[in-house]
Amino acid sequence: MHTASYRTRRGELLTYFDRTAVEAWKRLTSDAPVSGIRATVRAGREAMRATLLGWLTQDLSGRRILDAGCGTGAFAVAAAARGADVVAVDLSPTLIGLARERAEANRCPGRVTFHAGDMLDPGLGSFDHVVAMDSLIHYRAADVARALGGLASRTRRSILFTYAPRTPALSVMHAIGRLFPRSDRAPAIEPVTGAALARLIAVEPGLAGWREGRTQRIARGFYTSQAQELVRHEAGP
Repeated sequence: MHTASYRTRRGELLTYFDRTAVEAWKRLTSDAPVSGIRATVRAGREAMRATLLGWLTQDLSGRRILDAGCGTGAFAVAAAARGADVVAVDLSPTLIGLARERAEANRCPGRVTFHAGDMLDPGLGSFDHVVAMDSLIHYRAADVARALGGLASRTRRSILFTYAPRTPALSVMHAIGRLFPRSDRAPAIEPVTGAALARLIAVEPGLAGWREGRTQRIARGFYTSQAQELVRHEAGP
């Protein structure tokens, strides 16, 4: 069941990504020129995407993957090119439309099914892997753990997700970011320490039988995000 805080933040994110920042997001996720700050965010996101892809087996044939919070679909297309059957979901119908257009324009190899909606919707089915790249960073830590527990019930092998690590440098960047015009910034992210998140994961009923795997921090200018792998105990590679 979604908490009130999850539903409230979900609504804020839908408004931002579907209306306020559509054009900026289009540019950020393309080859178009962007500001120096956004260039570091673009570089960070590219490095994070490569990291998460590197944690999956090279041949994904026969694997079903949920790209939870797919944005403009870059990860989904890359996973499909390696043979995966990908379900790509995002709150924003506008971003889903853009993702679909880009996949078609680039003649995406493999199969990607795009959906506008909640990544926690059980109607999306079950998966071998779930990837939530920078889609949970706006939620409170308790809601993140609960969301992971819900996803785990429909995941056979691994969950790869990112969170905003609580660091002095990141706190300064957030303070600076609040000085930007409201139209130029996303809803606030929710920094958390790895230890605090690990404690919540350890007591989340839905994650019983799961363990923490690899972790990697990506820091590029104004982009700082921590990748974390969760693995089902009995899962194979």
